[in-house]
Amino acid sequence: MDMKKYIEEAEEALLHTYNRFQIIWDKGDGVYLYDLEGKKYLDFAAGIAVFALGYNNSAYNDALKAQIDKILHTSNLYYNIPAIEAAKGLKKVSGMDRVFFTNSGAEANEGAIKAARKYAYTKDGSTDHEIIAMNHSFHGRTMGALAVTGTSKYREPFEPLIGNIKFADLNDFDSVAALVNEKTCAIMLEPVQGEGGMVPATEEFLKKVRALCDEKDILLIFDEVQCGMGRTGYMFAWQKYGVKPDIMTSAKALGCGVPVGAFLMTEKVAEKSLVPGDHGTTYGGNPFATAAIQKVLDLFEEQHIIEHVREITPYLEDKLDRLVEQYDCVLERRGTGLMQGLVLECPVGEVTQKALEKGLVIISAGGNVLRMVPPLIITREHVDEMIAVLEEIFKTY
Repeated sequence: MDMKKYIEEAEEALLHTYNRFQIIWDKGDGVYLYDLEGKKYLDFAAGIAVFALGYNNSAYNDALKAQIDKILHTSNLYYNIPAIEAAKGLKKVSGMDRVFFTNSGAEANEGAIKAARKYAYTKDGSTDHEIIAMNHSFHGRTMGALAVTGTSKYREPFEPLIGNIKFADLNDFDSVAALVNEKTCAIMLEPVQGEGGMVPATEEFLKKVRALCDEKDILLIFDEVQCGMGRTGYMFAWQKYGVKPDIMTSAKALGCGVPVGAFLMTEKVAEKSLVPGDHGTTYGGNPFATAAIQKVLDLFEEQHIIEHVREITPYLEDKLDRLVEQYDCVLERRGTGLMQGLVLECPVGEVTQKALEKGLVIISAGGNVLRMVPPLIITREHVDEMIAVLEEIFKTY
């Protein structure tokens, strides 16, 4: 069956909640994808910042195959070794104290919200606590995660959502401070906004928010679902500034393709928040998913992924800055590490489609931002290949 026929069948069978590119991926290798007809594409999207280690990594594949032959699932009524090892590994690289494994980033953010509210409830027995989130943020599509997502078009069709959520502006400390009152239990933000347009938080802003939280006994929640796991040149983006959260969420590259997430917290939060009966998951933390995490953490260390990101980033940033200088349709570069965006004056949807036709997979963010979140193993040659395609396209505007 050809690709067009498969797509027609997909449109008849799948719920139409995505406007998908008219393409079916067949396989991947390294930083390249191949469609069903055998065409080769350079991938600068990585499944939306998921495939940090690239495709067809033999050590990763072998670890998952070995776990399949042992046991896939046990439920959380019992312990399993991969979950224990993965939790220990995550604690080591994050500096956090407790881990709860989920199936996705949205679920991780749901858990973080619950933990923050339970922490506040444990303190005073009140159920009217408030959370401050950021405008233009994105935390997921489930009802709790959606409630703290700072884009009204995503929220409005599904209201009423969970209440007592207020929105401030990233990098505007005064807008945050103005919303704080005795009911505020948490401030939640992405250290680098992804869907919101590839906007990093500033060091000054993060440090001021951290100090405010310390002063008022408010929990600071960082959503590291997209910007974490090495993408910024640090295992987690907040580590660049030394501004440690009370609760942190992770997913995407945490499993490098296996659907898995986690929320982590300090011992202080753990002692006064979720207890048996408060939260749970059937699949979260199963041996297969956590074997993936365990191997990802091992490979990050063995392959010096963080060091490589720091090495390649200046080269990528320089090439992107040149595009800003050379083409009127490219207004600005945003981002950090291998989480970069170009603000465009031309239609970003047209650019992503033209790029795909030329063998480059690249996606958008924040309406008019071209987003680059490639596998963390890219080389200078891959950067040059990507730039060459974009130059061809930008010359037409």
